[in-house]
Amino acid sequence: MNKLHIYDSVKKEKVEFNPIIEGKVKIYVCGPTVYDDSHLGHARSAIAFDLLHRVLKANNYEVIMTKNFTDIDDKIIKKMHDTSKSLEEITTTYIDAYKADMKALNILDNTIEPKATENLEVMKNMIENLISKDIAYKTSDSVYFDTSKDSSYGTLSHKSSDENSIARVEINNEKRNPSDFALWKFAKINDVSFEAPFGLGRPGWHIECSAMIEKHLAYKNTTYQIDIHGGGADLLFPHHENEAAQTRCSSGQNLAKYWMHNGFVNIDGEKMSKSLGNSFFLKDVLKSYSGEVIRFYLMSAHYRANFNFNEEDLIASKKRLDKLYRVKKRVYGIEISSVNKKFEEDMLSALNDDMNTSMALSIIDEMINIANDRLDVNPKDKNLKKELISNINFIEEILGVGGSDAYSYFQFGIDESTKDKIEDLINQRNEAKKNKDFTNADKIRDELTSMEISLMDTINGTVWEKL
Repeated sequence: MNKLHIYDSVKKEKVEFNPIIEGKVKIYVCGPTVYDDSHLGHARSAIAFDLLHRVLKANNYEVIMTKNFTDIDDKIIKKMHDTSKSLEEITTTYIDAYKADMKALNILDNTIEPKATENLEVMKNMIENLISKDIAYKTSDSVYFDTSKDSSYGTLSHKSSDENSIARVEINNEKRNPSDFALWKFAKINDVSFEAPFGLGRPGWHIECSAMIEKHLAYKNTTYQIDIHGGGADLLFPHHENEAAQTRCSSGQNLAKYWMHNGFVNIDGEKMSKSLGNSFFLKDVLKSYSGEVIRFYLMSAHYRANFNFNEEDLIASKKRLDKLYRVKKRVYGIEISSVNKKFEEDMLSALNDDMNTSMALSIIDEMINIANDRLDVNPKDKNLKKELISNINFIEEILGVGGSDAYSYFQFGIDESTKDKIEDLINQRNEAKKNKDFTNADKIRDELTSMEISLMDTINGTVWEKL
């Protein structure tokens, strides 16, 4: 089995992963700004780093996974003014909604989930430290970070001299350099603000992550504070560049040993019209497809590649996942045995190559094809069935799919009242069969077939699925 290799965004190449402390991994992933519902971009990033979490665990690492919530920001303040709701009302609503969406996608629980508003003291201390070194300075509107004082500024993203990148930073004649960025924004009228030694105001976006890493994760007296820092590709500049600069100048340490970024999600509107419209919100897609199906689809492309999301491909991806569940139906009720070591090693070898999901999914496809051929020849092969159910459990463990009940999976989208009706008809059919009233039993089966419900009589009773 190969050692884990990941793509480092700074070195722009795949490198062998070696943690700061043997057997332990500290990860920080930039989480959402909680002013609205989560979208497909949030889902893509969450799945990418959840996959990393799972692969690290499969490699026997003890993982501390951290994802923050930005709960103070211009967009949140605008939402407060637009809705007349409090900061806490808005952020609590969208944090809860985000967590529900992540649960639907089968994202593992984070170890730590810090909020910006609960970590203000460490932000203030970091800013005071930078001011004392003349690396930060005050203007009429903010405390700014002086990028010219950091000789390594730009080495993360390789964009410090790129005019287009600098143009993204707001122009202010009081700034020493065009690329200087706000650490603390002084209070405006009707603004959300907090007391600080350098003035009433609120933190800038970049300082939040540096401070939360410093407080919750940072190793002391080491070259790097954490092992891996992750996020979407759009965060590399200026957000991650600025985080790295703040930490470097404040603590004398590099923020992260490795930097990882996932690709964008683009919506193909022409192919989204069937039932989803052109909505980018995850909650809208979840009305028509299970979180597991969405997860499987988003994993079908490499995490670093940009993803063109369209319903046509989503349906094709679901049919691919269906095949796994049809095998799971064929081994329904079988007890777990030991996993096929070769299958486990092949899967982990693929995923240890910078999370090569395309290779991993092709290994699953091959397993499914061979399993069906062997079961067709010998449908009562118990050893094979035990091996298959164990393989499927390993797939769920490392990819986060395949863990649903084999029959419930095919019942998605059916409301509870319809399910009750189906179960009632099945009970009537079973009673008719028990009384040897096969005419009525067949009539009930026909009624269920007209409802597009397929029945299967098993040793565990009658089970059903939506065709």
